[in-house]
Amino acid sequence: MARKQEQYWNTVISPNTYAKGLGLRELWSKRYLIWLFIKRDLTVQFKQTIFGFTWYFISPLFSMVMYIVVFGRIAGIPTDDIPQPVFYLSGICLWEYFSTCLTSVSNTFQTNSNLFGKVYFPRLVSPVSVVMSKLFHFSLQLGTFVIVYVMFVIKGVNLRPNWYLALFPVLIFMIQGLALGLGLIVSSLTTKYRDLTNFFGVFVSLWMYATPIVYPLSYVTNPTLHKIMLLNPMTAIIETFKYGAYGAGEFSWQALGYSAACIAVLLVIGIAMFNRKQKFFIDTI
Repeated sequence: MARKQEQYWNTVISPNTYAKGLGLRELWSKRYLIWLFIKRDLTVQFKQTIFGFTWYFISPLFSMVMYIVVFGRIAGIPTDDIPQPVFYLSGICLWEYFSTCLTSVSNTFQTNSNLFGKVYFPRLVSPVSVVMSKLFHFSLQLGTFVIVYVMFVIKGVNLRPNWYLALFPVLIFMIQGLALGLGLIVSSLTTKYRDLTNFFGVFVSLWMYATPIVYPLSYVTNPTLHKIMLLNPMTAIIETFKYGAYGAGEFSWQALGYSAACIAVLLVIGIAMFNRKQKFFIDTI
């Protein structure tokens, strides 16, 4: 009787854990999936809509008008001698991109529970694709800011852009890292503790007011409160963009370096937690 030939598995599919690293090599090998997810997200969002992508031009203008009325006219908060439309739009564009990415990434397991339970692929593809697809929306909102900016330049307003504006791609990368890292942490926690989703929504809303969006950082004159504001990783990002765009605000390499270090730590922790949680999420979701 012939001996049975021993069989071996050529490929073993299993979720990543802390011991297996962050799974970035596997994510890179499946990078084509990221493009497919991006295409899916854009198609779904603009399907059966009246305004389509033009809404992303209109939305920041509505927010700008509200901020001008409430914070500029009623509250009388200064804007470092920068025209209010330009000042508010610069913060609105960056914050909207960050907050939408953060909220979407934090709902990764809930949004994709059916898909994750049926087929295997690197789960990081989903949150990464969200951050990339939102970049298209951000570019449209940024276009609104550029149009308003140019209009004031033509009027003769001295906005004084400088070489620090070249840091803009770095700032976008930092925003993506912060939204992805913190969003993955929240997504990992909410698989077990569902009520954290409601708390996190309130937290993100309050976070905006702890960031110099509707007021300049120079408006915070209390030294202790000023230092606390700088602990917010988004503060240095917003202030650096404003400083590069129109020469007003506070720029500090130290503050920007602190933000980059915080983002790096949160990103590593977030990916590690996400990879560990994906092994058990289908049993708890």
